[in-house]
Amino acid sequence: MTANESERSKRHVNGDTQTKIIIETNYMPESKNKFQKIQVYEPAEDSELLLKMALVEVRSTDKVLEMGCARGVTSSKLRPLAQSLIATDINPHAIKMAKAEGINVIQADLFKGIRSCFDLVIFNPPYLPTGKDDRLKGWLNFAFDGGATGRDTINPFLETLKEHLSPGGRALLLISSLSGPENVKEKAKKEGLRAKTVAKEKYFFEELIVLKLIPERAID
Repeated sequence: MTANESERSKRHVNGDTQTKIIIETNYMPESKNKFQKIQVYEPAEDSELLLKMALVEVRSTDKVLEMGCARGVTSSKLRPLAQSLIATDINPHAIKMAKAEGINVIQADLFKGIRSCFDLVIFNPPYLPTGKDDRLKGWLNFAFDGGATGRDTINPFLETLKEHLSPGGRALLLISSLSGPENVKEKAKKEGLRAKTVAKEKYFFEELIVLKLIPERAID
């Protein structure tokens, strides 16, 4: 989510039945009522930039994971271009919206319960630095609350990404200039990943950045 839209939010997308994924999760929908759109991040500039780069990066042989799919827009665009696609989100309202779009989606917190490996992982995480007074009530908060540094979700993602990448696998991660890009790159290096900036877009309050992440041993 962009800094000048702090009242809005975002997250996770789709999949394909050809991908066999083993999951262990205790998350359950909070009710059987219809999803609440107001609780799900609406695609904005950050979503568009990540989608643009994902469309360039995806291959027809890829098994794709979109983490934090929100309304399933990105996954819907990528699904026809990949061998298979699965999406995740922590937000039960996002899960229902993505399913309504025909996306193969599961409720999960980052890689918890996911044992499969993927050729391409895409993630638009909560990246804005937030304090106690910035937090929203309800599930929407998961879409933008990056903690004090903006990296509370980014760091654990980087810590577990490498073990979920297939040989030759790579990831696209969207961050903000407010998230401390050099800190993110340093963390990636510590976790055995090379981080390369592949796209930037400047806005009034921030610059949006897409990083391509690959294991150190791989050649991009």
